[in-house]
Amino acid sequence: MELKVNIQVSVDGVYQSNGGRHPDFDPGMERGGWARPLFEDESLTYLGDYYQRADAFLFGRRTYDMFAWSWGTGTWGSDRGDNPISTALNTRPKYVASSTLTDPTWAHTTVISGDLTSAVRELKTQPGDELQVHGSGKLSHWLLANGLVDELTLLVAPVIVGQGDRLFPDSGPDLALDLVETRAFPKGIILQTYRPGGRPQYASDPTK
Repeated sequence: MELKVNIQVSVDGVYQSNGGRHPDFDPGMERGGWARPLFEDESLTYLGDYYQRADAFLFGRRTYDMFAWSWGTGTWGSDRGDNPISTALNTRPKYVASSTLTDPTWAHTTVISGDLTSAVRELKTQPGDELQVHGSGKLSHWLLANGLVDELTLLVAPVIVGQGDRLFPDSGPDLALDLVETRAFPKGIILQTYRPGGRPQYASDPTK
């Protein structure tokens, strides 16, 4: 399977609480829900089709808990009914990287608590086409830094949130990206799909 990351970010790089305000999951984040009003039929159809392509999902702990509440075993999830996203999430294998989760109640969940690098590499050797990561910003950044991502899709929302966790910190490893697809949706969300392209090239010092 190829590991494919799909994440919604604001223009200023925020990924946290894109779908709504969740005090239990994101205490102190007062500007949640910045992406949902910008989705419409075309972009929602794209998301549904994307989720349906998944053979399995990989999550960080916080995103897993939030998805379980909103799509799976939680109160809100029980009211979502059948749609392409909830059907995929509730029927496909799910893996969550966590050293504290011991008894997940969401069906088809396996906890990865040991060597994450080896575990992800092993998952990628399993039959199938796509191991998808949604949200999970810290995990996604770690996967990119460790050369485990085959494809990165950013859904860039036309909003500056000004608060919340950013996908990339102020410093970290560098990586060139090859653009393989771009698309604009009616309310201004821009899809950008990349494949890692090794180390970036930097311009020489113009003073020399």
